[in-house]
Amino acid sequence: MSATFDLNDRPDYDQVIQSIADYVLNYRIESAEALSTACYCLMDSLGCGLLALRFPECSKHLGPIVEGTVVPNGARVPGTSFCLDPLKAAWDIGCLIRWLDYNDTWLAAEWGHPSDNLGGILAVADHLSQKRVAQGEAPLRMRVVLEAMIMAHEIQGVFALANSFNRVGLDHVILVKLASTAVTAKLMGASREQLLSAISHAFVDGQALRTYRHAPNAGSRKSWAAGDASSRGVRLADIAMRGEMGIPGVLTVSQWGFYDVLFSHTNKDLAIKPEDQRQFSFPQGFGSYVMENVLFKISFPAEFHAQTACEAAVRLHPQVKERLHEVDKIVITTQESAIRIISKVGKLANPADRDHCLQYMVAVPLAFGSLVAEQYGDDYHAAHPIIDELREKMEVVEDSRYSREYLEADKRSIANAIQVFFKDGSSTEQVAVEYPIGHRRRRAEGIPLLEDKFKASLATRFSDQRSAEIFALCKDQVRLQATPVNRFMDMWVI
Repeated sequence: MSATFDLNDRPDYDQVIQSIADYVLNYRIESAEALSTACYCLMDSLGCGLLALRFPECSKHLGPIVEGTVVPNGARVPGTSFCLDPLKAAWDIGCLIRWLDYNDTWLAAEWGHPSDNLGGILAVADHLSQKRVAQGEAPLRMRVVLEAMIMAHEIQGVFALANSFNRVGLDHVILVKLASTAVTAKLMGASREQLLSAISHAFVDGQALRTYRHAPNAGSRKSWAAGDASSRGVRLADIAMRGEMGIPGVLTVSQWGFYDVLFSHTNKDLAIKPEDQRQFSFPQGFGSYVMENVLFKISFPAEFHAQTACEAAVRLHPQVKERLHEVDKIVITTQESAIRIISKVGKLANPADRDHCLQYMVAVPLAFGSLVAEQYGDDYHAAHPIIDELREKMEVVEDSRYSREYLEADKRSIANAIQVFFKDGSSTEQVAVEYPIGHRRRRAEGIPLLEDKFKASLATRFSDQRSAEIFALCKDQVRLQATPVNRFMDMWVI
């Protein structure tokens, strides 16, 4: 006789949830490299946010939901005069950071941008610091922000190493929400029980589909989705801090849990054992590995799988710029992930569609020797038909070594190669770039360029004096770490 009831024995929290909570509560950041890299991540992320303010499509989303709202001890949005509640500030900061897709990235089985968590971290830390000062208490210091960034990077990045959410149609911003929930709950002073509750709600929450990142539906939601996720993480942390009960078996409970409902791998091509199809896999524990190895976008505002392709195209530009109408074929050799995510043919509908098209991101620097955000615009595209003419002549092929070394822990290359063939039978050499300039293997080469990029970003919004003050503070890691968060945020107000 079959059972007609559910056994109502409430379980302990799933081990994954406990591991995240224990890491956030107990791990001590001691890596000098991680702290140094976090400083550069902070600079680059906020700099990219300032650049995004030039685009009305982004700035229209910013500010209070109800115009004229006054928020005591509200969180500031860098580069603006907005002072908002922490939820909307997290949304706005995250939207600014991600809009141009031009700062740090993490690539593995899943992809994403761990700096997206900075929206929630800065908003909460700024608000709490101002509140503490108003109550006669000491504010949080920027060291706390850097540590929260390292932990958020680690949670998002270690999950991404072997767990492919995109394979089941889920967007990687689930990991932004998860990491933001955990680290902002800690900033709020969460106990272990409150942290466990908050993290469980991040998993049981509704999760975003990847629809808006792929043809034929790619669009601008991908530019604010991470800010939305980080803001939601702040909200879930706040709910847990108010004493809301958690959902201990959210991952593993039969039929109703995350694994059964949302993480059931059905792709027969996946090399996954049946017993592992409905659970996360972790090749390593949580530490500071991700921040130490994070990838910076320094040269191009382009989806990261195309960064080396853009660099190769710039190198080839002098050889092809006078022969664009003589091109017969362009062969792009790349990794499997790039083919799956950003290889597109056909009409491109909007800037967000173009900055996730490998062929577009190669055609522009081949023809013009550069790739900047303005070159994704509708008017620019319409004014330069040569871009689509070159796209139509492109062949994209996979190199199995590129695909393999993309996933190898000691390499994590993002290789691309380009060769151009002309109608008279001649051709360029094949130009291959295996590691982008923002890779850990090219840090010495990349950091000076990242600093120049940051200075240029500051100049778009602030006076020479203010820009110099911000840059000097960010470069002085000892002084930056000791700076009160509210004082740091004061410097970014217009």
